[in-house]
Amino acid sequence: MNRVARKSAEQLELQNRARNFAENVIVPRVQEIEDSAQYPADIASALAREGLLGITLVKEYGGLGRSYLDAVLVVEELAKVSAIAGRIVIEANMGAISAIMSYGIHEQKKLASQLILDGDKPAILITEPEAGSCATNMTTRADENPDGSYRINGKKIWISGGGVSKLNLVFARVYDKEGKEQGIGGFIVVNDPSNPKIAERISGFKVERLESTLGLRGMPEAEISLENVIALPKDVLKTPNGFSRGFSDLMNAYNAQRVGAASCALGIAQGAYEAALAYSKSRVQFGRPICEFQGLQWMLADMSIQIEAARALVYKAAASAGDDWEAGVFPDALQAAQAKIFADEMAIKVTNDALQIYGAAGYSKSNPLERYLRDARMFAIGGGTAQVLRNLVAAKILHRKFKQTV
Repeated sequence: MNRVARKSAEQLELQNRARNFAENVIVPRVQEIEDSAQYPADIASALAREGLLGITLVKEYGGLGRSYLDAVLVVEELAKVSAIAGRIVIEANMGAISAIMSYGIHEQKKLASQLILDGDKPAILITEPEAGSCATNMTTRADENPDGSYRINGKKIWISGGGVSKLNLVFARVYDKEGKEQGIGGFIVVNDPSNPKIAERISGFKVERLESTLGLRGMPEAEISLENVIALPKDVLKTPNGFSRGFSDLMNAYNAQRVGAASCALGIAQGAYEAALAYSKSRVQFGRPICEFQGLQWMLADMSIQIEAARALVYKAAASAGDDWEAGVFPDALQAAQAKIFADEMAIKVTNDALQIYGAAGYSKSNPLERYLRDARMFAIGGGTAQVLRNLVAAKILHRKFKQTV
């Protein structure tokens, strides 16, 4: 645990870079992003130039070759001022990209890495109208053509970055040339209509609509239809277990994404806490700063305790993957789930209490507290709800598989 509790000089340098970037580049744009609800492509490009979108990419492909814990430190710093920036870094270092870098062939890794280093935020297309927490209910299908390519048809919803992400990892139920089901597989679809080499194959990749969301404004949540989208054999992301059992291999990448989500929730909570702490010292009522009232002291104390407990869980989960990046090695599933549940629910409580300390001023859009509160709410839902992850935790600690359907 010493390597988690005591940051190395390199980690401190990376964290300071992220903090300076957040203060100098992101802060001036935060309110504009919130008001417009437009994806900040300029911020993504700036993050790429700063080297923060390829932290976990191995050096062979142009990345920093750093650990998930290093990426978590960056996400936490960015999310203190902007959850959108935090999420961009999550997707560029964990989740879909983890699966591609672990199981992809050289050409796939090279393609994905270059897109990310150019400022792209990958999207992972799993969720469907009838396949939310139960991903295996998906009906999107990939039918093999005589030439070995696949024809993908279906609908995906709640796709973060849908429409702005060039790199898309699409999950579909696979059928061979004879129409026999093979299992669920992943397909790399590059949504770049300006590229004449792929424009015709992806003409059926369409954003049908964008959700209007409570928080995280600036990160599009899209409904995407796929109509006869063609994936070539080189676009198939295969694990050693093939289609029959490979879906669980690919889903292991979600352990990294969950740690990333937890770190973003942690950063939001830290930002709200720091704001409330400073406000409690400057706000004077009844002739003295409100931090001198015991009721608020206890609130602040509890907030600091909850944040530190979440940080310990998140760092431990990230470190469970090891210090050196290795293909196929993801954070521990149990630790990732525990960290995400605790950090997500902690962030909801801490942001709510921080707004309460501000009083009416926190309810105003002139302060960031109401944004922190709205942004925090999504993390107990996306990437595995707190309830579904509790099922996972129970299965792990009891060493049993539980059937959740009847």
